[in-house]
Amino acid sequence: MRATSTRTGAAVIDLNADLGEGAGTDNELLAVITSANVACGAHAGDLETINTVVRTAKALHVAIGAHPSFPDRAGFGRRPMALPSAQVTDTVATQIQLVADAAEKVGLRLQHVKPHGALYNQAASDPDLARAIGEAVRRVDASLIILALAGSQMADLLRTMGLRVAHEAFVDRGYTDAGTLVPRGQPGAVIIDPTGAAARAVQLATERAVTVSGRPIRIEADTLCLHGDTPHAPALAQAVRRALDGAGVRVARLDSFL
Repeated sequence: MRATSTRTGAAVIDLNADLGEGAGTDNELLAVITSANVACGAHAGDLETINTVVRTAKALHVAIGAHPSFPDRAGFGRRPMALPSAQVTDTVATQIQLVADAAEKVGLRLQHVKPHGALYNQAASDPDLARAIGEAVRRVDASLIILALAGSQMADLLRTMGLRVAHEAFVDRGYTDAGTLVPRGQPGAVIIDPTGAAARAVQLATERAVTVSGRPIRIEADTLCLHGDTPHAPALAQAVRRALDGAGVRVARLDSFL
């Protein structure tokens, strides 16, 4: 069920953000999103930031997810890495468990897992890496929802493993003609205009598409992502939420409809 319609005909979609990464935008984003991806310490964050985000998310009824990464704090988890599958499974499982334990301490359970940075991008087209992530989720809690790039090989493979998958699209990242993300550092990779991000969100939620080079590309998404470290992230998030609400889209956490 992705960016689907309710019985009343209204589209419903989740709005998530990557938090606990030291960007200083966590509280402002938590006020408008429905799912939080909490950095697990491998690329950013620590126990203190994890606990802080989890407590605030609980108070605002925002779903909690783990945001595991390659062990690459120096590169913020955005540098490609080649690790043995067993090592990936071990580190991802450890990171997920860290956030799951923090959620349990405040009486909540983890909703989802969203891989970060290079781990996410490589796994989108690397079956072995995607499988290693899936095995890590199985080790901790096989009922967790895993966020994967909409239409990716990763999403398909995880489903064949019997795992729950949410297809994800991005409102603050550029897309190529092939429907993949424009690599960071290239022109158009990051969208910092609130109006543009808001229009992108509404198109994704209501038309299940994104316009690239003047033509629509089909993208079926269950959840839309904002990055906490995108310039002007709070303004983007507020514009996106207002636009979705104004378009009659029901913005809701994944576990309420997936």
